[in-house]
Amino acid sequence: MRLITVEEHFTTQEIIDENNKFSEQNSKPQDPKLAEFYKSMVFVGKALTDCDEMRLAFMNSRKIDMQVLSYTSPVSDKVPANEAVRICKRANDILAQKIQVHHDRFAAFATLPMADPQAAADELERCVCEYNFCGALLAGQFQGHFYDEKIFLPIFERAAKLDVPISFHPAPINPVIQNYYYTSPEYSSFIAGQFASAGFGWHIDVGIHELRLILSGIFDKLPNLKLIAGHWGEDIPAYLDRIDYIITPESAGLKRKVSDYYKEHFYITPSGILSPMQFEYIVKLMGAEHVIWAVDYPYIRNGNFYDFLVAADFLTFEQKELIAHKNAERILHIKGEN
Repeated sequence: MRLITVEEHFTTQEIIDENNKFSEQNSKPQDPKLAEFYKSMVFVGKALTDCDEMRLAFMNSRKIDMQVLSYTSPVSDKVPANEAVRICKRANDILAQKIQVHHDRFAAFATLPMADPQAAADELERCVCEYNFCGALLAGQFQGHFYDEKIFLPIFERAAKLDVPISFHPAPINPVIQNYYYTSPEYSSFIAGQFASAGFGWHIDVGIHELRLILSGIFDKLPNLKLIAGHWGEDIPAYLDRIDYIITPESAGLKRKVSDYYKEHFYITPSGILSPMQFEYIVKLMGAEHVIWAVDYPYIRNGNFYDFLVAADFLTFEQKELIAHKNAERILHIKGEN
């Protein structure tokens, strides 16, 4: 059974240096709570930049046939709009060259210059039409703005027109929110950093982002729009019944219930979280047609991701095939096996 994973990260030192050049000029000192945590993640460095031996060896050892590569966050919100456009184009050109070398093993999501939404929409179309990219990945917010705001609508309109999905990924949250919710004198700054980021805070932030888009009415405007949410949906699936009870279509000015939009327009991935209970719940809630596989490489590398899927005895073989590769082939326009 073919296995395609869609949340697999990549960068190059050139792009890191470009981004850091502007970030260092315009940034305040990094919050020590996150600084400590980020230092603990240095181990991913070579795995993140390697697109040959190390990555392919991992894929082969885990029975992964194809990774959809993405830059987690190549351009910070401190980079001026014109420079962000230039850096994103360069980043996408580099990624296109990398996947061409192993075109049977890699596909890609574009990275977009969110400082200029119209240019971002154009860059998405360029990457899809010239390089056969599968869509785009957006990380977190932009300068404190969520993407439900009208200024960002051209990006989603273009994705719907091109029939490609937008994948949402966590990123550092607002420092005020971080300090208010996640800092305590009762535990260390390192724990506060973990709690505010990959341990919990990032994921809640993305879940709020998902709901804001639904409540903005974007799916009534763009009925063809598809979004990908990792980490089993960033906690939103468990609250859909409650949300429907409180936020009705009438009160929100929507045509349908929040859960209806979610189940139709969102595609959920595990992002390497091998939880049998969450897996079964998501499949029962969303249907196997709305689950796509993902490892979150290289941040997650421990686990038998293929075997975990195969061992899911609540799934039929046909459902396993949908989750393993057929949904990704359909939604991302990836060619199936010959």
